[in-house]
Amino acid sequence: MAAIKLDKEENDILDSYERGEWKSVKNLKKEIEKHRGYARQTLKKDKRVNIRISSMVLDEIQIRAVEDGMPYQTLISSILHRFVTGRFIEKSRSNKSLEDDV
Repeated sequence: MAAIKLDKEENDILDSYERGEWKSVKNLKKEIEKHRGYARQTLKKDKRVNIRISSMVLDEIQIRAVEDGMPYQTLISSILHRFVTGRFIEKSRSNKSLEDDV
């Protein structure tokens, strides 16, 4: 049987676990429900916004959404959420990017 190959992040997690750094929570069900509540509030869509963007940008967003298997509005919302929470990390695409047309 072939050995499982872990990436750096997975190795870091495994090392942390093996050092005994992981502790069980006292009331798992309560913790899960608390974090579900956080997620509900974070993902609650209670405002509507209308924006004007170029057709080329919308086309590219819709292509990316199809590649990621989600509706394009969800992708836009996800991008905005990651941006405002400081977790937006720009990665280059292997194919033509929006910057090529500018």
